[in-house]
Amino acid sequence: MSIDAVVETIGWVRAWISDPLHVGAVVPSGRALAELITSEISPATGPVIELGAGTGAFTRALRARGVAEESLALVDDGSDFVRRLKGRFPYARILLMDATRLKDVELFGGKAAGAVVSGLPLLSMPPKKVIAILEGAFGHLRADGAFYQFTYGPRCPVKRTLLDRLGLKATRIGRVVANVPPAAVYRIRRRPSRPLAAASVRRERSAAEPDV
Repeated sequence: MSIDAVVETIGWVRAWISDPLHVGAVVPSGRALAELITSEISPATGPVIELGAGTGAFTRALRARGVAEESLALVDDGSDFVRRLKGRFPYARILLMDATRLKDVELFGGKAAGAVVSGLPLLSMPPKKVIAILEGAFGHLRADGAFYQFTYGPRCPVKRTLLDRLGLKATRIGRVVANVPPAAVYRIRRRPSRPLAAASVRRERSAAEPDV
């Protein structure tokens, strides 16, 4: 392990000790998890928002996939993490703020993002906060954009009732057993509207009505 990696891990552990529910994991996310959560993202995806960027494990994976720093918005509410991120990714937009405030900021000159990558511990958050984060994130996403979330739990960290309320659908795209602890990644997207089905119902109703 390099000196930088050791320093990064020590800093992460200290943050976890001071606020374990906020940080979520006792060590930074591993390379395999970073590769999985960014596996569907490329330069063609467009701007990417990263929530809970931490030490930049996912950010480095995004850069390795060709996403330009200028196309990244990194959000974290830890001042030590933000300071390190600014030193490592000077051309990215880096925001020291709670992710629930995402709806209040303009990113990428108003251009819609293609993906959100989240390292936030959603399982430890109250539903009201999860809703605020998702609403803010999808407010910045294109219609076909995706929100990528990892979890250490056995199922999607966003409850089905919340997904239904927000018109979203979650799909597990993979699991990383080698991560410490093992983790799964979910893709969350808007549920498709069904205009064709609605049109079909209208045609059936019209056919059933007598001519006047």
